[in-house]
Amino acid sequence: MIRFLLFISFIIIGESLHSQRIIQPKLVDLDLKGVVYKKEWSLDFKIMENGLAIGYNSGDVQSYHRTKYYNFELGISRDPRERRQNKNYSFSPLTSSRSFIYGKINHFINVRAGLGFKKYLSEKAKRKGLAVGYSYSFGPSIGILKPYYLVLIYRSTEIDKENEEYRHESYNENNADKFLTLLDIFGSSSALRGFKHIKVVPGIQGKFATHFALGAFDKYVKSVEAGIMVDLYIKKIDIMLESEEIRNKPYFIRLFASAQFGMRKNR
Repeated sequence: MIRFLLFISFIIIGESLHSQRIIQPKLVDLDLKGVVYKKEWSLDFKIMENGLAIGYNSGDVQSYHRTKYYNFELGISRDPRERRQNKNYSFSPLTSSRSFIYGKINHFINVRAGLGFKKYLSEKAKRKGLAVGYSYSFGPSIGILKPYYLVLIYRSTEIDKENEEYRHESYNENNADKFLTLLDIFGSSSALRGFKHIKVVPGIQGKFATHFALGAFDKYVKSVEAGIMVDLYIKKIDIMLESEEIRNKPYFIRLFASAQFGMRKNR
């Protein structure tokens, strides 16, 4: 009887151990997956057609493939028709002449703010893998026009070289002819002039880009984007003096490329 009970006990124990081996879950290799962080921030360095910009992004990581972010950006835009030239004057009460842009009447500065979304199309990759996706944003755009100053030469007569007077002036109706006469232009003034006379033009903006992130689920943000951006203002942006060939527009449509560097965190 005792032998029979021992035999039955060995069978039960063996079956129990066999069952444990069968239902034992497979361990997950956590090193193959990245950590989903809750927050991220990055600096954004952008090169666009006829302009540059630097920005700051603050994001909420909603899931491993979707991030909502806020963007603030400061940039400088040029007109594609701008051509810099230099008369190379080295004789005057002033120092040597600065190069200038003929026909330019305003510097144009962009201040943008936006709400955006970033989505990855690829599956959740290894921590050091490359994730591909897209991003888009929209929001207000503030255009700032700062007068462009030239150093103009004033003479009592055409041949009076000894009594020349040099004046820093921006374009206006009174000096329109002199502002466009090459012989009366000594060069450009310092870019620091004109901030007291800036004009603000409100508008809206939007961007769409293809997004490439290296280590998209790593602690550090390292990504590049390439896409298209649009700025639309309530009136024309007068960067150049208008003529029959030159017409200023209230909008800008440009291609851009940018690089982003920052960090992710869990709080």
